[in-house]
Amino acid sequence: MITGEPTRAGGLVRMEAFAPRMGRAYSANRNTDLGADGNVHVSGLSPWIRRRLVTEEEAVRAAIATHGARGADKFIQEVLWRTYWKGWLEMRPGVWEAWLAERDTAREAVAANSGLTRALAEAEEGRTGIEGFDDWARELVETGWLHNHARMWFASIWIFTLKLPWALGADFFLRHLMDGDPASNTLSWRWVAGLQTQGKTYLATAENIARFTEGRFRSKGLATVAEALSEGPIPAARPLPAAVGQTPDGPHLLLITPEDLSPERVVGPWEVAGVALASGLRAEASGDAARAFLAGALDDAAGRAEARYRQPVRRLAGLEPEALVAAAQAAGVRAIVTPYAPVGPTAEALARARPVLVAEGIDLVQVRREWDEALWPLATKGFFPFKEKAPAVLQALGLPA
Repeated sequence: MITGEPTRAGGLVRMEAFAPRMGRAYSANRNTDLGADGNVHVSGLSPWIRRRLVTEEEAVRAAIATHGARGADKFIQEVLWRTYWKGWLEMRPGVWEAWLAERDTAREAVAANSGLTRALAEAEEGRTGIEGFDDWARELVETGWLHNHARMWFASIWIFTLKLPWALGADFFLRHLMDGDPASNTLSWRWVAGLQTQGKTYLATAENIARFTEGRFRSKGLATVAEALSEGPIPAARPLPAAVGQTPDGPHLLLITPEDLSPERVVGPWEVAGVALASGLRAEASGDAARAFLAGALDDAAGRAEARYRQPVRRLAGLEPEALVAAAQAAGVRAIVTPYAPVGPTAEALARARPVLVAEGIDLVQVRREWDEALWPLATKGFFPFKEKAPAVLQALGLPA
């Protein structure tokens, strides 16, 4: 079980404690799933990184400082996967939009089919009779986290053995995972299904599950063939969109969203005349564990912002345009500055709000972190071309080779 306070301090403590195992131990044991109470070979930092209580750059720096870049290569690679997925989706937002449409269509099909309704409920509640799969379904709902290898097995069984819509499996994960991320979650499910690397699927086998759970599970009745799902061609990568808005020439309202809960380390030296925090925003973080982690992380961000800027934080129920206008007017400013929101619900909400803000004479400025600015543009093709180019960029960012 992933434990620790959903705070920046809690994430830093967890990172420091795991740093000695970011080298050879991680490389040798990272694929073994020892269960909710036994997964000591992986960092479990992803919920903190997801909300940027701890950043990818900080995790990579800790690994290099302890083991060197070569010694921590596998750990660094896993961190870079999350960055790669974000950059890949940022340049192909239509893939996210297609998932939303397919999810909604699948929900309609479930509502109209009692057999599919029953099968979906059995899968989500861990009542399929498949050893391992049922355990992971319950573990996910109860703890808000799964080992990465278990996520792959689970997705494969969902798609190829149970024949359930992949989009609903991705939705199930996104609602319950504490580290649920639009990019890495959606694209990982697509990869298992044979959509991301078109024609290449991932097949869960009883032998692999038994080996990497150290015999905890003896799954039976699994599919022996994983035929790739199909769709139209993946859209070509568009140029990475520029960060939005003009640097304010006066005081601004700092807007904190669940996409980046350490805004004091990204938004720049401009005068902060007010701080607003959008809470209760993420419909996908609806599982109990995911919702509790996010609530704690939002409270921590608000507390740090109040200490840093010496003023109370205005809480917003969401990112409704009227609420943003009111917050800016209350602060007496004509600009709102917020850390950049990548493809997903937060970005969609900000895009809907922008025309209303502009009509009121309020600029919305999104500031992108240097890490994202440098690495996201490399995600034009597959992960391994990205990985080959990443070391030079990391050195340019000041991370030693």
